[in-house]
Amino acid sequence: MIAAYYVYIIECANRALYTGITNNLERRFKEHQAGRGARYTRANPATRLVYKKKCGSKSRALKREAAIKKLTRANKLALINSAVLHGSHC
Repeated sequence: MIAAYYVYIIECANRALYTGITNNLERRFKEHQAGRGARYTRANPATRLVYKKKCGSKSRALKREAAIKKLTRANKLALINSAVLHGSHC
């Protein structure tokens, strides 16, 4: 069975929004918090997971990640608020 992938947004200590993908959200978030994640989150540790979206494949997750990374901060916050209200799947 192929593992599901997630695209996620975390809020960092400096209030920045970091977007990434993983097939294990809990493990990846802990890595970001512990300074073992991406280079950016080593300098700006993750404080909380604010958005997650389950995608059927790594390819879909990568496409969704790229689309989110192109959004402005205001649009990312709107996406986060919308997901809280409606749930979210690729």
